[in-house]
Amino acid sequence: MTGHADEHERTMAFCEIALGQIKALRQPATPRNYEIWYAYATGYQPSLNQKINETLQQSGGLSDDDLDSIYETYLSPSRLTERIDMVGTQVMGEIEQVMAMIDAAAGSANSYTESLADMSAKLGNSKDREGLRTIVESLVQTAKEMEVSNQKLEERLNASKQEIDELQVNLEAVRTESLTDPLTQLANRKYFDTTIEQAIEEARAANEPLSLLMTDIDHFKNFNDSFGHLTGDQVLRLVAMSVKQNVKGQDTASRYGGEEFAVILPNTVLRSAITVADHIRRAVMTKELMKRSTGEHLGRVTISVGVATWRKNDTVQSLIERTDACLYAAKRHGRNRVMCETDPEVTPTSAQVA
Repeated sequence: MTGHADEHERTMAFCEIALGQIKALRQPATPRNYEIWYAYATGYQPSLNQKINETLQQSGGLSDDDLDSIYETYLSPSRLTERIDMVGTQVMGEIEQVMAMIDAAAGSANSYTESLADMSAKLGNSKDREGLRTIVESLVQTAKEMEVSNQKLEERLNASKQEIDELQVNLEAVRTESLTDPLTQLANRKYFDTTIEQAIEEARAANEPLSLLMTDIDHFKNFNDSFGHLTGDQVLRLVAMSVKQNVKGQDTASRYGGEEFAVILPNTVLRSAITVADHIRRAVMTKELMKRSTGEHLGRVTISVGVATWRKNDTVQSLIERTDACLYAAKRHGRNRVMCETDPEVTPTSAQVA
């Protein structure tokens, strides 16, 4: 919890990089162009940066068409909705084709039934061998036609099943993208907000425990100021990896905002949640940071963690506030530690500490 001042400085640095790129390439300072270069500065979408770098290398600049394409592909607010709509349209198209095939097969089956009834009547009236032979040949021919029709239907149904399975995979990929933080690959704030509400409802209904962890990187601003924002992003990824490796099952790890992470622990009592928190803290502390461009060792990263457990009358806000108070207390009492709501140092009015 480094507060608004640190976040202001961090985002202003991204702003300066974005404006610098616009000036260097002599592009119009439109909201679209600013958003593209701001996203480039953050590095949150590696695929966007790769596309821009490749285009600059090939063309030496970015045309309006290039910028339009990059924005629509990586940043447009409607892109996920459009992809979902497209997949939905494809699914409906497949279903319509299958229904048409089923209708056709039903028609063939009715004709086959009628043909059998007709042949049965003729068999009853037939008096000579030649007549019987003709009827049997007709039955064989009708059966073969029905077999071919059924085979075509089966092939089409199998093909449609495969296509719909692929579309479902694409739809799930779009959904996952919309709920994932691109820099850390943890769940994003949107997913956290939805999940914590659901977790509280389930804990209340089943009368089961629920705990929440909130972590913050100690002295994160110093890493950015001393080594640059790319190194800061490396720190975020390192902490995210440590968080992810120490949660499992129904637990949800997310990037809450800035350099802060949250972990929802359903069916977990306070003592067990403290154990998880300390595992995460130790995992982060054991990793030494290295600057990739120079191989320079930058020291170790530490985090502070606050832990609280859901109470009967808790709302989402009250649970988060108590967890925050624990996190503030951990910061205030030396950092690189875990503090919970039963610790005597924790008070609801704990002051924010960077």
